[in-house]
This record gives sequence, structure tokens and C-alpha cells, in this order.
Amino acid sequence: MRLIAAFILAGALGVQAQAPRFDVVITGGVVYDGTGSAPVRADVGITGDRIAAIAPSLPAAGAGTVIDATGLAVSPGFINMLSWAVDSLIVDGRSQSDIRQGVTTEIFGEGLSMGPLNDDMRARWQREQGAIKYDITWTTLAEYLQFLEKKGVSPNVASFIGAATIREHVIGLEDRTPTEWELELMQELVREQMRDGALGIGSSLIYAPGFYASTEELIALAKAAGEFQGKYISHMRSEGNRLEEAVAELIRISREAGVPAEIYHLKAAGTSNWPKMDRVLEMVEAARAEGLKITADMYMYTAGATGLDAALPPSALDGGWDALFERIRNPAEREKIRQAIITPTDEWENLYLAAGSPEQLLLVEFRNETLRHLTGRTLASVAAERGTSPEDTILDLILEDQSRVGTVYFLMSEENIAKQLRKPWVSLGSDGGSMAPEGVFLAGNPHPRAYGNFARLLGKYVREEQVITLEEAVRRMSGLPAGNLGLDRRGLLKEGYFADIAIFDPATVADRATFEEPHQYAVGMTHVLVNGVPVMRDGEHTGATPGRALKGPGAAAPAQARPGDALWNALASMCGKAFEGRMVEGTEPGDKDMEGQRMVMHVRSCTADELRIPFFVGENRSRTWVITRTPTGLRLKHDHRHEDGTEDAVTQYGGDSRTADGLSVDFYADDYTAKLLPVSASNIWTMAVVTGKTFSYGLRREAMHRRFRVEFDLSKEVPAPPAPW
Repeated sequence: MRLIAAFILAGALGVQAQAPRFDVVITGGVVYDGTGSAPVRADVGITGDRIAAIAPSLPAAGAGTVIDATGLAVSPGFINMLSWAVDSLIVDGRSQSDIRQGVTTEIFGEGLSMGPLNDDMRARWQREQGAIKYDITWTTLAEYLQFLEKKGVSPNVASFIGAATIREHVIGLEDRTPTEWELELMQELVREQMRDGALGIGSSLIYAPGFYASTEELIALAKAAGEFQGKYISHMRSEGNRLEEAVAELIRISREAGVPAEIYHLKAAGTSNWPKMDRVLEMVEAARAEGLKITADMYMYTAGATGLDAALPPSALDGGWDALFERIRNPAEREKIRQAIITPTDEWENLYLAAGSPEQLLLVEFRNETLRHLTGRTLASVAAERGTSPEDTILDLILEDQSRVGTVYFLMSEENIAKQLRKPWVSLGSDGGSMAPEGVFLAGNPHPRAYGNFARLLGKYVREEQVITLEEAVRRMSGLPAGNLGLDRRGLLKEGYFADIAIFDPATVADRATFEEPHQYAVGMTHVLVNGVPVMRDGEHTGATPGRALKGPGAAAPAQARPGDALWNALASMCGKAFEGRMVEGTEPGDKDMEGQRMVMHVRSCTADELRIPFFVGENRSRTWVITRTPTGLRLKHDHRHEDGTEDAVTQYGGDSRTADGLSVDFYADDYTAKLLPVSASNIWTMAVVTGKTFSYGLRREAMHRRFRVEFDLSKEVPAPPAPW
């Protein structure tokens, strides 16, 4: 009997010992899970970066962090579907204004994206930076997002590919149609970014160079993104006079490309266009009933923010900003632009006329410090002070500031905001940066949406005006956008999902930023966690930066590292470049002939699976190293020709990598080589890179004491010789 009791006691102790222990426990809160379901009172347990349990009561003993959420709402972190925090996060990764509203994921890519870049784009972007300045060290979009993650940011980040970025990469800033070859190249650039984790294609069609893209061009890019489960998202060609036609274009792109599509910042701009919103909503509902996945996002204000260039015809920007500045300096060209500003048209979107008057334009950001005293003034007041017409003032300010001049346009109606918000397929995007009321951010006055968009929904439109319920508002900011984007295990409070969590007081959450005083944090957000790490506790930022670069559902699985990958990447980075070298070791008499001859290697051709590197000796002799990927590493082959130009009968000999030490790889002769050249059966070829210094190619045949090695200087490029046969 005592033995049985002992076993029972031991079992009880075992059960106690196995009670779950969490890194973080959130107790006593009301859980809104992001699905739109009714909230429940529950505790949330977090282990590592995941939600481990949601239950009426969870043990808090042993948890590293216990958060008392009594009287508070516990929801998934919010997703900002249209973020311009691309540069603000570089200078301040805390993302203060958005974290303090519960935003845990920032989505970039409205028309422009931070990659892919070429050298000309990088130089122009660096030159045209405003108050926020930074080095551009990345090339691809994925490299930019990884740069943010490694630097340290509080929210997660992800991005669409800018359609205008792809266009500029291939065509430049000119107003013309891509050739067939150029369009194929644009599509391939899209595919590359999609493999790396981009979410789809984003367009912005009222601005140059995005305006220059035809519907057919956009369909082609969207099709390429669709191969990787990508989505099309657009600042449409019109939000005013041709609003219905612009919605029809977006629906057509979705239908013909076979991809979901989303309308960026849904609105009807301009008083005369406000009645069009009913028809727009009907068009979207009809497309959805047809089976098309059409959605939209919005911000909670009656004013938008962009630049004074939104008052200019896109033709004025043909060739880029420098071309515009020259046109403004030219009296005849300036007069054409001035007339276009004040002439009503449906051919392009003129936000100056849509706003109704210069009193409805607020100047909020200048690049030129001598103009910053005008920040917060209306265009009307500045024009009156200068004694110039509003349209001339627009052109003068653009030229003096050498920028687009940040501008707020009052365009929309409160009635339409409520109509749009009632649609269950509408999520939220701030269309702003994420900043703090300090440092470089005080150089301008942002639109208050950068500080208050999400809190304004919860305070004004949920609590005060009751346009939608709190559980539905949470869904619009979490589960809905996460599902639309295909984000992996984000957007819901559910076991196994990543622990991005916002904890707030529904009774006090509200925006405080105004157009007059925009640098004011929202209130009512108490705690925020990103990937299980508290970034906000008791209303204050913790300084933690656990944000990650997120990938779309079509991203290629990361390849397993193989021997030789480092060498391959180093050589591929030299593609198109040529370097001079010399023989540094040779044990056969014939090697002596090469001692005084000029040698050049040219990394001539690079694809995903093959590198071709001609190696020239003297004036008329060459071989080509052909390096290919294999399932286990790399393969090296040789192509030869003789001094008289005839092709060697013995070609394609070589071997496979067996050993690799970082940037040095040994290739052992394969069976084909052993049969073709029995004397070479024991050959070992070595290729090695010392980054920025040398590349060496060597051969050793130990049984015959044969050694040969050439070395090339990577610190200095030389002109590439003509291609071998």
C-alpha cells in the first residue's frame, strides 16, 4: 500500500514538474484574436517568438516577464499596409510613432521600392536625399530589408516591388514604351525579387515615371509576380476625375494577370468626385462576386500628403528631376507647365485643382533649410507674401528647393471615409513614415497620419462614432492584411503563431497629432510585443529591436550551403570585369614561355548555373574556365584554342569540387578526364580568391611533381579582350 502511494505521489509531482513554463505571460486581458470573432477573457503564454498557449488561466510562475492586462484589450499587432518608413527606420529603428499605435509590421513598395538598384539609380537617389541622409549599400530589395534587420528595427518589415523602380532600372526616366526585350528583362527582375521574398508589384500611376507605364506593361509585370503568388497593389491612375476608369483598369489587371489586386488609400479626391464613391464600391463588390480578389486600404483623414509635383503634368518630369528644373528655367517651357497647372483635364491627375483652392494646400516639408520657415503655411499665404500667383509659386518653390516639396492636400469627405470603412475588405495604411518628435524628424511637419492613423480608427471611428465594432477594427488591422499578403503565421492570436501583440485600453486609445501640431504620439497603447519581445512596456519604448525581414509566400526556400558557394559568389560579383595577372609558379619547360607574357582573366558570362571566364595568354592564346553548379558543389571544365586559332580536340576536361575552405576550392579530375588524358588522372586544380586582392588558379599533379599557378590582381580592372571563339 505504501508503494502504491509512493507511485501516486511521484506521478503527481511529475505532473507538477511538467506544468508549462513560458517566457512571457499576459494575464487578465480581453483577447481579440484578429478573426473578427467576439472577444474572450484569457491569458496568453509565449515561448520564444511564438504564442504557446491561450487559455482562461495560465501559470505565470517561472515566466521571465508577466504582463498584467486587466481591463485591457489584447490583440494581434497591427499591419501597416502602406508604410513610407523606408528611410525613417534607417535613422531611428525604434519606429516610435507606429509602435505606440500597436503597429508591428510595416509594408513598403507604393510605386517605388528600395531595390533593385543599378549604379545610376543609386547615385541619383543618394544625390536627391532630403533631410534624412544615409549611405545606400544594398542593390536588391531583399538586401535592403536584411540591412534593416541587421541594423536593428522594432517592427517587422516587408515590401512590394516598385513598378516604377523596375521601369527605371531598365528604361530610365524617359516617357516611352519598353521594347519586347526590355519588357522581358523587367519581368525577369520581378521574378528575381519575388524569389527573394517580395510580396508582389506595387504601382503609383499619377507620378512619373510610373505614369508612363501602359496597362499592358503592368499586366506583364503582375503576371511575373503571380508566378510566385504575388499580388498587384496600386495608387491608381486617378482618384478624382477618372476614378471609375482607374478602378476598371485595376480590375482588368487583376483579371488578365490572374493575381489579387488592392487599391492603395481608397478615396474620391475633389468635391465634385465625392459622389463617385458609391459606384466605386459597387464595382469592387461586383468584381469580388465574379471571383476576383479585390481589396483596398485607407487612412482615416480627409487630407492626403504628397508633393507639389502632384500639381504638374507628368510630361514635365520626362527625363527626371533635373530635366524638370531645366524646363522651369526655360521661359517658354515654364509657361507650358504653368498653363497645364491651371487648365482642367482628365488626361492626368491634378491635385491642385482637385483641392479646389490654394488655401487647401499645406506646405509641410522642405529640403532647403532657407525655406523651412514656410513649413506649416498654406500655398495661398506664401503666394500672397511673395506677390506671385499660386501656380508660379508652385514652380518657384520646386526650383528653389530642388525637390517635390512635401505638401498636404485637403481632398476627401468624412462621409466617404465612413462608407469605405464599413466594407469588410478594407484594411489600413498610414501612407507615412514612422518617426519621433526629435532630431531630424523635426525638420518638417508630416501628415498627422504618421502619428495617429491606427489610433484614430480605434478612438474616433470605433469608440466615438461606432462605425465598426472593436473586434472588426482589430481584424482590419491584423488578420485581414496578413491573409491578403500571405504572411506566414502572422495577424492572428493563435497557438503556433508569431507573438506580435498589441495591448491597449479601448476606453482611452486615441490620436493626438493634428495638422498644426503633427509631432504628437497617440495615447492608450500600453504594451507591444514583436516576435515575443516587449518593445513597449507601460507606455514607454523599451529600445528593443527584434523586427525581422518577412517574405512573401512565393519566396524560394533558402538553398543549403554547398562547398564552393563562397567562391562562386565572389566570382559572380566580378561579372563583366577583367583583371591582369602573371605566372607565379611553373615546373615544366613549357611554362617558361609564359613567364613574360601578359595574362588577362575576364569574368565574361554569368548565369544562375554557369560562369564563363576566358583566360588570355599573350595575343592569340586563350582557354575558358567554365564553372557550373552541381548538387554537391562546383564543377570546373576547360575550353582551349591554339595560337593559330584552331580549337583543341581535347576540351571540357576538368573535375568536381571535393574540398572547399572558404574562398578556396580544390577540383579533382573526373573519370572523363582520366580516360581522355590518363596522365591527368591525378590532377587537382585550385581556384582561390583573396577578397579585393587576388584571384589565383593553380594545378598540381603530386605523383609527377607537376605544379603551375597564375595570379591576378583584383585591385585594378583592365579593359576586357575580345571574346574567345
